[in-house]
Amino acid sequence: MSAATEAAQTAAPAGSGSSVGQSLRDSLVIARRNLIRMTRIPEMVLFGVIQPVMFVVLFTYVFGGSMQIGNSTDPDVYKDFLMAGIFAQTVTFATAGSAAGIADDMQKGLVDRFRSLPMARGAVLTGRTVADLVQTCITVLVLAIVALLVGWRTGSAEPTNAGKVLGAFLLLLLLGYAFTWIGALIGLSVRTPEAATSGGIIWLFPVTFVSNAFVDSSKMTPWLRHIAEWNPFSATVQATRELFGNPGVVQSDAWPMQHPVWASIIWSVLIIAVFRTLAVRKYRSAAA
Repeated sequence: MSAATEAAQTAAPAGSGSSVGQSLRDSLVIARRNLIRMTRIPEMVLFGVIQPVMFVVLFTYVFGGSMQIGNSTDPDVYKDFLMAGIFAQTVTFATAGSAAGIADDMQKGLVDRFRSLPMARGAVLTGRTVADLVQTCITVLVLAIVALLVGWRTGSAEPTNAGKVLGAFLLLLLLGYAFTWIGALIGLSVRTPEAATSGGIIWLFPVTFVSNAFVDSSKMTPWLRHIAEWNPFSATVQATRELFGNPGVVQSDAWPMQHPVWASIIWSVLIIAVFRTLAVRKYRSAAA
């Protein structure tokens, strides 16, 4: 039985219940379809885990001894500083998977099949992003275990508690979910999955590296530091580092660095609002 047929059998008929309820049900059907596909292609999850683990190992054992955080060049201090950036980078790199997945569905005509069904227009994209969020949760869980194995600890610089640590992970997942909507728009805007994979990841390098993720932004030139401190990615890293109680929380006059939790939430919600609107509009025009 194909996924499209499966979705056709489980999708709610048009007009049953409220439009919000139908949209929610349809989105869950699509999310379930993508999660089933994920279990049948486990290498999708495997490769998604390997990449961040490699970053942890490389930055910890290759670069760790040459990095200065505050007045310390202790590799253990850099390890605790680094993990917030690695977590944030990992959740945002899920963007490429979202872009490639949607482009693949478009190329194979699966989206056209969904379009012929009595289902909410935005459900295809919402279902896809929700499924990608589940995959991101799995990746973050594995990455946290690896980080603990290499010596990362919460509360290494400032006292923290379980609630703050949980809040940090929720902020990371919110950022990851926001970025999957950027991936959805990219996937709808290109013609092939290969182009979506490249287009979904290439712009992430300046976003993640011109930030406070891997180096102390206070040591950047003034104009670059200004960009880094207003980078939405930096706000989540700063908030996560603060909630984890790890070293390297930069003191700055920039509002996102002074209020990183609120800045992180505002940036993520704003990205979802803007790019979901653009992606659904693009989906409708592509499907017209």
